[in-house]
Amino acid sequence: MATPTTRHWQSLLLAALVPSVAAGQTLPQVAPEAAGLKAAGVARLDSAMQAYVTAGKLPGLVIAVARDGRLVHWKAFGLRKVEAKAPMQPNDLFRMYSMTKPITSTAVMMLVEAGQLSLDDPVAKYLPAFASVQVWTPDGLVPPHRPMTVRDLLRHTSGLTYGAFGETPVDSMYRKANLFGPDRDLEGLVAELARLPLLGHPGEVWNYSFSTDVLGRLVEIASGLPLDRFFAERIFQPLRLKDTFFEVPVGKRSRFTGYYAKLPSGAFRLNDSPDSGSFTRRPKLLSGGGGLVSSASDYLRFAQMILNGGELDGVRLLRRETVEQMIHNQLPDALVPIRVGGTTLEGTGFGLGFSVTVRTPDPALGPAGRAG
Repeated sequence: MATPTTRHWQSLLLAALVPSVAAGQTLPQVAPEAAGLKAAGVARLDSAMQAYVTAGKLPGLVIAVARDGRLVHWKAFGLRKVEAKAPMQPNDLFRMYSMTKPITSTAVMMLVEAGQLSLDDPVAKYLPAFASVQVWTPDGLVPPHRPMTVRDLLRHTSGLTYGAFGETPVDSMYRKANLFGPDRDLEGLVAELARLPLLGHPGEVWNYSFSTDVLGRLVEIASGLPLDRFFAERIFQPLRLKDTFFEVPVGKRSRFTGYYAKLPSGAFRLNDSPDSGSFTRRPKLLSGGGGLVSSASDYLRFAQMILNGGELDGVRLLRRETVEQMIHNQLPDALVPIRVGGTTLEGTGFGLGFSVTVRTPDPALGPAGRAG
């Protein structure tokens, strides 16, 4: 599942990241001043978040702020369920949508470290149907200049698209293919993607896309495990992420937020119920691009692991050198800055699974003198 369109809102999970990030029910909590922050600044942040709710822009949200491994602020605003006027709580659960992507990318890089995948392997090595994929041009379909690689999938230079953010002929084909149809599983989705043309040559275009869902299928093929089981056994359990899953357990549904559409009248319409909606049962499609549910505390623990260079609380998932690759720009200068939905994100490039801030080129670093 892709990021929702701008007319759709779930109660927002907002993780405000300062120089060092971590959170969780077991994280020591200190006053902002004890962590080098000003209480007045935190208060202004609260006012800004409350303004979204007061103005009717969002039904509710949660904000968590931490520094140097200590939680300094964790607060809920607004409503979890609009109809019941149920107040939002700090440990509520949210549909993560595209924030699933960094977790899938972490899984891929774990398998790269284990020698079960290689960044520069053609995707067709693992998914043979991609060997015959072609590129759309105004003059007809042509073979790609080079094969799509695992690295292309991680940095969204695969030539794939989503169909939801563009108006190219390929986007139109994606929409007609009904790729989000309820009867598709991950294997079937990837097989259909391989039958559709690319909108550009791999490595020559950056485009937000189903690339990370294809990565999820590669995780299954390389590991021999369904994606949900790999996540649970190799990432969530070691990091003690107890509130992250594809299906919300019955015992935790009282903490699950509603998913709302903002109507022209300003009212919120429930589009997916937290009691009986699509995340209350195991999905047929395990979407590595947008299928997880999580909490602010869980996701900040994951973020802290990345910030620590692949380790948290004595558990190491990735080598520091691997994380450095992931969080530094991997795009050539010609593809920076990236564009999403027609909007240019100035100063933004892409690493291996993460968008990154791109600094001004430093001559001392040579031609690739960009860092995230």
